[in-house]
Amino acid sequence: MRTMLSHHQVWGAVDRLAARYGYSPSGLAKKAGLDPTTFNRSKRVTPDGRPRWPSTESIAKILDATAAGVDEFMSLLDKKGKPVTRPVPVIGFAEAGAGGYFDDGGFPVGSGWDEIRFPDVNDEHAYALEVSGSSMEPLYRKGDMLVISPAAPIRKGDRVVVKTKSGEVLAKELKRRNSKIVELSSLNPAHKDRVLNASDVLWIARIVWASQ
Repeated sequence: MRTMLSHHQVWGAVDRLAARYGYSPSGLAKKAGLDPTTFNRSKRVTPDGRPRWPSTESIAKILDATAAGVDEFMSLLDKKGKPVTRPVPVIGFAEAGAGGYFDDGGFPVGSGWDEIRFPDVNDEHAYALEVSGSSMEPLYRKGDMLVISPAAPIRKGDRVVVKTKSGEVLAKELKRRNSKIVELSSLNPAHKDRVLNASDVLWIARIVWASQ
């Protein structure tokens, strides 16, 4: 018996890939070098009501932009179109600065974590941080949840969480990173960008999803 993919399944996988890596569908399109409206819901049907499918070129570009594989994309297909979720540990930013919650590589350890369900992330060590304060506005606001993947590859332009050896926890955009320094752009224009000595950084991990 031949299995056919539905229009709903494929577009659902695009949406879930975007959410997994911390983008809206339009944000993922832009990241992939496509027109930001490529994945808009209005573009998913023709003016006369016929289904319009994403092109193989656009799928290839978003896989390249997220460093995701074809197998990962296929795993996001769901026959019922429901988001794939799983529980992840969650703490606040204030607790993240304290000791006992992470090892030196930025992986979650210890006790005291709550749990919350989020769209599935391809990292068994993923966890969530609850935003507090206004330092990340307007992108992230108090109460938003940021899902962090310690195993995700990090590239220039990614949104990341950085913990320093002094216990400071920062959510920024990675501007530049080498063996000597880590340059971070602030998400809030009212706050200054930061340049840290690489030796002062305990760990850095990518933000792959956000509830907003």
